[in-house]
Amino acid sequence: MILLVGLSACRAEAGFRSPESLVRNVYAHYGDGAPELSKGLPRDQDTARKFFDPSLRVPWTSVTNEPYDFLVQSPTWKLSAISISILRKQYDKTFVAVAFDNEGRHVSLNFILVKGPEGWLITDIESPYDSLRMFLEQFRN
Repeated sequence: MILLVGLSACRAEAGFRSPESLVRNVYAHYGDGAPELSKGLPRDQDTARKFFDPSLRVPWTSVTNEPYDFLVQSPTWKLSAISISILRKQYDKTFVAVAFDNEGRHVSLNFILVKGPEGWLITDIESPYDSLRMFLEQFRN
Protein backbone atom coordinates (compact mmCIF):
# COMPACT_ATOMS: atom_id res chain seq x y z
CA MET A 1 0.00 0.00 0.00
CA ILE A 2 2.79 2.44 0.91
CA LEU A 3 4.57 1.60 -2.35
CA LEU A 4 1.44 2.42 -4.38
CA VAL A 5 1.03 5.78 -2.63
CA GLY A 6 4.71 6.55 -3.25
CA LEU A 7 4.45 5.65 -6.93
CA SER A 8 1.35 7.79 -7.45
CA ALA A 9 3.06 10.72 -5.69
CA CYS A 10 6.05 10.44 -8.06
CA ARG A 11 3.73 10.31 -11.04
CA ALA A 12 1.86 13.41 -9.84
CA GLU A 13 5.11 15.41 -9.80
CA ALA A 14 5.38 15.30 -13.59
CA GLY A 15 2.85 16.53 -16.09
CA PHE A 16 -0.32 18.57 -15.67
CA ARG A 17 -4.03 17.77 -15.68
CA SER A 18 -4.93 20.12 -18.54
CA PRO A 19 -3.12 21.77 -21.46
CA GLU A 20 -4.07 25.21 -20.17
CA SER A 21 -2.63 24.42 -16.74
CA LEU A 22 0.68 23.40 -18.27
CA VAL A 23 0.98 26.65 -20.25
CA ARG A 24 -0.04 28.80 -17.27
CA ASN A 25 2.62 27.09 -15.17
CA VAL A 26 5.30 27.68 -17.83
CA TYR A 27 4.60 31.41 -17.88
CA ALA A 28 4.36 31.65 -14.10
CA HIS A 29 8.19 31.63 -14.26
CA TYR A 30 8.21 34.91 -16.22
CA GLY A 31 6.50 37.24 -13.76
CA ASP A 32 7.52 39.98 -11.39
CA GLY A 33 6.80 37.99 -8.24
CA ALA A 34 9.04 35.79 -6.17
CA PRO A 35 12.67 35.64 -7.36
CA GLU A 36 12.49 31.88 -8.07
CA LEU A 37 9.51 32.53 -10.37
CA SER A 38 10.99 35.50 -12.23
CA LYS A 39 14.08 34.02 -13.89
CA GLY A 40 12.41 32.08 -16.69
CA LEU A 41 11.70 28.37 -16.82
CA PRO A 42 14.62 26.62 -15.08
CA ARG A 43 16.85 24.25 -17.06
CA ASP A 44 17.23 21.64 -14.32
CA GLN A 45 16.20 17.98 -14.49
CA ASP A 46 13.22 18.37 -12.15
CA THR A 47 11.72 21.11 -14.32
CA ALA A 48 12.44 19.13 -17.50
CA ARG A 49 10.67 16.08 -16.05
CA LYS A 50 7.70 18.16 -14.96
CA PHE A 51 7.16 20.08 -18.22
CA PHE A 52 8.64 18.13 -21.14
CA ASP A 53 8.14 14.74 -22.72
CA PRO A 54 11.15 12.40 -22.42
CA SER A 55 12.56 13.29 -25.85
CA LEU A 56 12.96 16.99 -24.88
CA ARG A 57 14.27 16.59 -21.35
CA VAL A 58 17.97 16.18 -22.16
CA PRO A 59 17.99 18.91 -24.82
CA TRP A 60 16.23 21.31 -22.41
CA THR A 61 18.81 20.77 -19.67
CA SER A 62 21.83 20.73 -22.01
CA VAL A 63 21.56 24.17 -23.59
CA THR A 64 23.20 27.02 -21.68
CA ASN A 65 24.45 29.43 -24.35
CA GLU A 66 21.26 30.38 -26.20
CA PRO A 67 21.05 34.04 -27.28
CA TYR A 68 17.46 34.43 -26.04
CA ASP A 69 14.75 32.58 -24.16
CA PHE A 70 12.67 30.73 -26.75
CA LEU A 71 9.54 30.77 -24.57
CA VAL A 72 9.37 34.58 -24.63
CA GLN A 73 11.37 35.12 -27.86
CA SER A 74 13.75 37.55 -26.15
CA PRO A 75 16.65 37.64 -23.66
CA THR A 76 14.52 39.85 -21.35
CA TRP A 77 10.83 40.00 -20.59
CA LYS A 78 7.96 42.05 -19.30
CA LEU A 79 4.90 40.10 -20.37
CA SER A 80 1.36 41.30 -20.87
CA ALA A 81 -1.62 39.09 -20.12
CA ILE A 82 -1.28 35.71 -21.81
CA SER A 83 -3.97 34.42 -24.14
CA ILE A 84 -4.32 30.62 -24.28
CA SER A 85 -6.60 28.83 -26.73
CA ILE A 86 -6.95 25.25 -27.87
CA LEU A 87 -6.42 25.06 -31.64
CA ARG A 88 -7.21 21.38 -32.09
CA LYS A 89 -7.13 18.03 -30.40
CA GLN A 90 -5.77 14.95 -32.14
CA TYR A 91 -5.84 11.68 -30.22
CA ASP A 92 -3.25 12.17 -27.44
CA LYS A 93 -1.97 15.52 -28.82
CA THR A 94 -3.37 18.97 -28.30
CA PHE A 95 -2.23 22.09 -30.14
CA VAL A 96 -2.43 25.23 -27.99
CA ALA A 97 -2.01 28.80 -29.26
CA VAL A 98 -0.36 31.23 -26.87
CA ALA A 99 -0.15 34.97 -27.48
CA PHE A 100 1.16 37.88 -25.42
CA ASP A 101 3.17 41.06 -25.73
CA ASN A 102 6.74 41.03 -24.47
CA GLU A 103 8.06 44.53 -23.79
CA GLY A 104 5.58 45.85 -26.37
CA ARG A 105 6.39 43.24 -29.07
CA HIS A 106 3.70 40.71 -30.01
CA VAL A 107 4.67 37.05 -29.54
CA SER A 108 2.65 34.05 -30.67
CA LEU A 109 3.63 30.43 -30.14
CA ASN A 110 1.95 27.09 -30.71
CA PHE A 111 2.54 24.50 -28.01
CA ILE A 112 2.26 20.87 -29.06
CA LEU A 113 1.31 18.90 -25.98
CA VAL A 114 0.94 15.17 -25.46
CA LYS A 115 -1.01 13.37 -22.80
CA GLY A 116 0.52 10.29 -21.29
CA PRO A 117 0.49 8.50 -17.96
CA GLU A 118 2.38 11.46 -16.42
CA GLY A 119 -0.24 14.01 -17.55
CA TRP A 120 0.18 16.74 -20.17
CA LEU A 121 3.75 17.45 -21.31
CA ILE A 122 5.36 19.62 -24.00
CA THR A 123 6.59 17.72 -27.06
CA ASP A 124 7.43 20.87 -29.07
CA ILE A 125 6.69 24.57 -29.39
CA GLU A 126 6.50 26.35 -32.73
CA SER A 127 7.17 30.01 -33.41
CA PRO A 128 6.57 31.61 -36.82
CA TYR A 129 10.28 31.06 -37.57
CA ASP A 130 11.45 28.05 -35.61
CA SER A 131 10.56 25.27 -33.21
CA LEU A 132 11.86 24.60 -29.73
CA ARG A 133 13.43 21.33 -30.92
CA MET A 134 15.37 23.07 -33.72
CA PHE A 135 16.34 25.92 -31.39
CA LEU A 136 17.73 23.53 -28.75
CA GLU A 137 19.57 21.53 -31.41
CA GLN A 138 21.14 24.69 -32.81
CA PHE A 139 22.43 25.88 -29.44
CA ARG A 140 23.28 22.61 -27.73
CA ASN A 141 26.62 22.46 -25.95
